[in-house]
Amino acid sequence: MATDTPSAADQLLLDHAHRHGYDDVTVKILEVWRSRRLLPGNISGGGLGRGKGSTSRPAPESFDLVLGLARHGGRGKRPHDVALLLFGEGLPVPEQTIRAAFTAAVDALTVPGDDAPDTDPEERLDALADHIADSGLTVTLVPARARRIDEGIALLVRAAGHTWPPPELAAIDANPRTPTATPRDAALAAAAAAINGTMSLEDIGDLLRAMNPTAAANPIASLVETTRKDVPEFADKVLTDDNQLALGPVRDARDHLRDLAATAPLQDLARAWKTAEGVRQWALDLCGRVEEELAAGHLGEASLEWMNGRYAMAGLAVLSTLKERDWPPAQHARDTLVLVYQVGEYRRLDRLVPGCQWHLLATEGLMPPPTRELLQDLISRNAPGAGAGVDVRPAS
Repeated sequence: MATDTPSAADQLLLDHAHRHGYDDVTVKILEVWRSRRLLPGNISGGGLGRGKGSTSRPAPESFDLVLGLARHGGRGKRPHDVALLLFGEGLPVPEQTIRAAFTAAVDALTVPGDDAPDTDPEERLDALADHIADSGLTVTLVPARARRIDEGIALLVRAAGHTWPPPELAAIDANPRTPTATPRDAALAAAAAAINGTMSLEDIGDLLRAMNPTAAANPIASLVETTRKDVPEFADKVLTDDNQLALGPVRDARDHLRDLAATAPLQDLARAWKTAEGVRQWALDLCGRVEEELAAGHLGEASLEWMNGRYAMAGLAVLSTLKERDWPPAQHARDTLVLVYQVGEYRRLDRLVPGCQWHLLATEGLMPPPTRELLQDLISRNAPGAGAGVDVRPAS
């Protein structure tokens, strides 16, 4: 039964909080945190004998958790969000609680028709397309800030008498074309990919082109579109018969993320959490540096980094960052799980197709630097001369 009179163990926690300036922490608040499984219970120390009751002491991790909870656990804060924030700080949140918080973040991703999962997939996709058309649902392909940067760079490139991409890079595009995917198409493709866990190479290529609409050529989109023709043996191992890229076993993509929330080692989740945070900071910093160069009327290192990455995963990370202005803890958790999934897929492909040129992931502009660092062991192990102690890490 809750009481306003703290036990000796709770008094230690209250004193600890008060010494650090959190005077509003009370015994009742401790009980609320415990009821939400954010704070472990006290550890029994055994009886005092002769009917004098028993002793208890706080779990060792409780002292740090109380301070973290005092910082983040104010009125109206969602327990799952608080758990994720504490986890992000490296605090020892109970494992069951943090896994439940990651799972809840995935569960928040809903698609019309989720209440009728046994419906025929084709019927469900037809109904989904009708819903998107009726509701006017769209996906932002190029956020306004990225669009302004693209336009500013294009003006300076033309003023200097150059073209971008240069002819050598443009020549790699086997099928240069105007993208046909609309924001509404993107919404349907994203929802369908979530439901089925697959997306066709044609759709992926078209979306890549639509996310860089001013480009006269898109070599990366072309490489995706021509996978079946260029590397048939590789395609046979990673694509379905109808040219779909499957996210592991064909099923709802959210189920893959739920599995990771339940089973991924906590250290992997923690590292990916920090990486996702680093990617966001890198993307925002890059935007700021490019905007400074544009304001000064010249293209410098930041603009070149932007231009090189605009076609690749680095550019996609920038667009994704700019779409999430606030980036709540649940979105941070989803980005974390996607990173863990991507790393797992790279390792799966490494087993399926030995000899993949993973060292190319270290190419400047291909990936956000924090993601590159996350994959450093895979990149280094597969680099030419890796056995001779060659350091393939790009200069910082």
